[in-house]
Amino acid sequence: MRILDVTEITKQVKEMCIEANHFLSEDMCDAIAKATETEASPVGKQVLRQLCDNMQIAGKDMIPICQDTGMAVLFVEIGQEVSFQGGLLTDAINEGVRQGYVEGFLRKSVVGDPLIRKNTNDNTPAVIHYNIVSGDNVKITFAPKGFGSENMSRVFMLKPADGIEGVKEAILTAVKDAGPNACPPMVVGVGVGGTFEKCALMAKEALTRPLNKHSEIPYIREMEEELLEKINKTGIGPGGLGGTTTALAVHINTYATHIAGLPVAINICCHVNRHVTRVI
Repeated sequence: MRILDVTEITKQVKEMCIEANHFLSEDMCDAIAKATETEASPVGKQVLRQLCDNMQIAGKDMIPICQDTGMAVLFVEIGQEVSFQGGLLTDAINEGVRQGYVEGFLRKSVVGDPLIRKNTNDNTPAVIHYNIVSGDNVKITFAPKGFGSENMSRVFMLKPADGIEGVKEAILTAVKDAGPNACPPMVVGVGVGGTFEKCALMAKEALTRPLNKHSEIPYIREMEEELLEKINKTGIGPGGLGGTTTALAVHINTYATHIAGLPVAINICCHVNRHVTRVI
């Protein structure tokens, strides 16, 4: 059994909050740079160049890539041979978020009650998803989510008879309805199967997959490639100003489901698809 003090979790989460909000992952940077070269619209190309400039300035001057530094979302994989000491794990994670957002001078966007709307002033509490796995490591993925794109999320409770074509239509409908509101070029995370809440969780987690990595399921990989092509033919374009780069990737995760249902969730992220992973 490995003993891990939760103060180490706090330290790592704090650093991840600051890192993710100032530096996009390499796959995202590469995808935007490539899109700048291939974008057919002059206006779209100009928007993409500005996004590249923004990323460089953010990293150089330590200014957040986007003013909306998001709500803190964390996926935590805990090896079942790890034992924590020094306090509660959830408290340690939230303390890391608090320190990261306060000391990193990141915008605090969380209200403690959804109706009373009083700001917590430290961006806590975080949204934390735990998963117990084998081994003695802790893997943390931090993915701050801005609400311009989060508000464009959709869940469709389809009938099994709707099949693959129904799933494709649901995804395209969500993207078209989002239009410029999701700050394209976007990354489209999709969850198919499970239950109402499971498909939404899969869609959110799909956004953290590297852009150059497709599903290992052959027919799902084909769907991802087909939908990316169709989305980029909608003409929404960078910044919603028209063009051939509306999305940078479509990632689909699947899970077993009930014989009577076909849940589909779409979670769109803007061009600032922030995520960072550390293994402790």
